Amino acid sequence: MAKNTLTVTDNRTGKQYEIPIEEGGAIRAALLREIKTGPEDFGLMSYDPAFTNTASCRSKVTFIDGEKGILRYRGYPIEELAERSNYLEVAYLVVKGELPNEQHFRAWEENIKTHTMVHENLKAFMQGFRYDAHPMGMLVGTIGAMSTFYPDAKEIMNWKDVFEAVYFVAASIAALGALYVYRKNSKFERAKWASQLYESFYQKDNLKSIRDQLDSTADSDEVKQLIAEEGSQFTDYLNFFEFIAFL
Repeated sequence: MAKNTLTVTDNRTGKQYEIPIEEGGAIRAALLREIKTGPEDFGLMSYDPAFTNTASCRSKVTFIDGEKGILRYRGYPIEELAERSNYLEVAYLVVKGELPNEQHFRAWEENIKTHTMVHENLKAFMQGFRYDAHPMGMLVGTIGAMSTFYPDAKEIMNWKDVFEAVYFVAASIAALGALYVYRKNSKFERAKWASQLYESFYQKDNLKSIRDQLDSTADSDEVKQLIAEEGSQFTDYLNFFEFIAFL
């Protein structure tokens, strides 16, 4: 009867070793340590320069086959996601394991929106890159720097902190991507884009009551309370103008 194992014969000692073959056709390199010539022998190690034939982890999120040009997230081909889904939908897929329906997407979008503000020092950090720096290097460097600003994200055994970190990273990548575009464009183009964005934002009917109230009673306790409330439309309104000011 066939077994899903690999039998290795050590010709130095004549001993045989049976190593399990795991899902995906991989064996555990640590089991090679059991192949020794004697008690003082450290055991065999695998040598694989550039990791050309080594699986460093088992992933339920990503499948990559560079030789065949295959990249999948949660089973979906990257070309399909690029054509049919937006950034937030793919971020939801990576985290949750499936594409969102409309209700789940709206809830996810709201959670992301409340985490879009980037620390002022991170903005200054991005300004330190050379004018011709590659965007991927800038993104990796800035995301790495974020860990020094938000140490709670390291509490991986606390699910509340983990999901806060997930929301924040997803939101920050979008914000940092936008900042990169603004940084690469001329001041004139940035000003023109900001003007168009302002006009589009200012025309939203559901914000008219906020604008009117701020114009007439900006110092009232009611407005201050609304601004302080997480998720308030006032917060979105003011965050927008803080973002525009940065441009």
